[in-house]
Amino acid sequence: MDKLLRRKVDSYLMSWKNNPDRKPLVIKGARQIGKTRSVEWFASQNYKNVVQINFVEQPKYKNIFEDGFGVDAILKNISLLNPELKFVPGETLFFFDELQACPSCATSLKFFKLDGRFDVICSGSLMGINYQEIESNSVGYKEDYEMHYMDFEEFLCAKGYSEDFIDELYQHMLDVKPLAKLQMDVLFELFRDYATIGGMPEVVNTYIKNKNFSGTLGIQKQLLKDYEEDITKYVEGLDKAKVKAVYNHISTFLAKENKRFQITKIGKNARNRDYVGCVEWLADAGVINVCYCLNLPELPLKGNYDPKLYKIYYKDTGLLIASLDEEAQEDLRANKNLGTYKGAIYENIAGDMLVKQGYNLYYYSSDKPSLEMDFFVRDADSLIPVEVKANDGATASLNNLLKEDKYPDVKYGIKLSYKNIGFNGKFYTFPYFMIFLLKRFVAERRKL
Repeated sequence: MDKLLRRKVDSYLMSWKNNPDRKPLVIKGARQIGKTRSVEWFASQNYKNVVQINFVEQPKYKNIFEDGFGVDAILKNISLLNPELKFVPGETLFFFDELQACPSCATSLKFFKLDGRFDVICSGSLMGINYQEIESNSVGYKEDYEMHYMDFEEFLCAKGYSEDFIDELYQHMLDVKPLAKLQMDVLFELFRDYATIGGMPEVVNTYIKNKNFSGTLGIQKQLLKDYEEDITKYVEGLDKAKVKAVYNHISTFLAKENKRFQITKIGKNARNRDYVGCVEWLADAGVINVCYCLNLPELPLKGNYDPKLYKIYYKDTGLLIASLDEEAQEDLRANKNLGTYKGAIYENIAGDMLVKQGYNLYYYSSDKPSLEMDFFVRDADSLIPVEVKANDGATASLNNLLKEDKYPDVKYGIKLSYKNIGFNGKFYTFPYFMIFLLKRFVAERRKL
């Protein structure tokens, strides 16, 4: 089996296997992000026997749990359906794919763990999984891993750049040492390509194979349609039309100056109470990232935000661009002009790259005093404002937040722009393409 794209989940899977007390693993994520391919590759390299069951493509296997969840009973029923399969203790991986189509499988994980003879990995799409049903099963007997679209580091690896190159890039960041002009030019070019195509593995593969954008837009537009179909298929307990309305208006609000999502402007007589749960469903399904407005720029973050004030970003910036009209498409792909959409593309990709590092998204907006900040991250004892600049304009809000007498939790800030690495005593300036290293930087800077 060939594997073109190296993913971060690869090293996670190896660490999991090397843990002598490993639990059954559940890999969750949005559709078409490479979950199945990654597990298949890992399995082919590390196990003599692999029992792979896809509950969508092979629905008859949903019945293997009819005689209970004991491992021997499950093995007996699998053998009835396929007597050629081998179950060798210590050498066999069970790979249950499309877990969302068979929630009963989640219950069996506890029994596989207690039995201890076999390794188990499950994979499932966030779209369609009833996690209240699944999460209540096998609590404490399974391990969860959420997989994302490819981040910029994985994109660089796909383009042939090594881990040593990534480490060298990070060292520049940590040492606050500017990059050479050639490095800046090449990395910004790669970053603009990544922003345009996003991190969907099929799109990245097509881009690398063709060495241009040819064919990528069609794949992205099909995925947007697939998500709409999934909304119709999987939404339960909510008005499907309302969930679709939220989904289809994301780019509309990102085109506005303040980018805040307002249900009341989706349609005539639309009211917030009629759309309760719609945004949460899309977020749980792995389609969107939600960025909430802080009440005050101070710690703690949880509980210090208004759940009714938020921005919505696409999980994948390539899908945001694919949702735009043809004129914008042409400008973006031909001229690589990411600044045509009121900074929304920069915010979207910055937010997504923060989420992929494990951050929740928060922003701040105030009229008195006038303050606007795109994102906040934190370390153990300080709040760090992150400003995303589509151009090299003024940084008044960032400077105001760094006045110690007003906002004591804010010790320093970060500005993301087309500028080189720098520090003016108050905030760091980093080029956009370094966002994927931010959490690593924030953690290590605190130790210095």
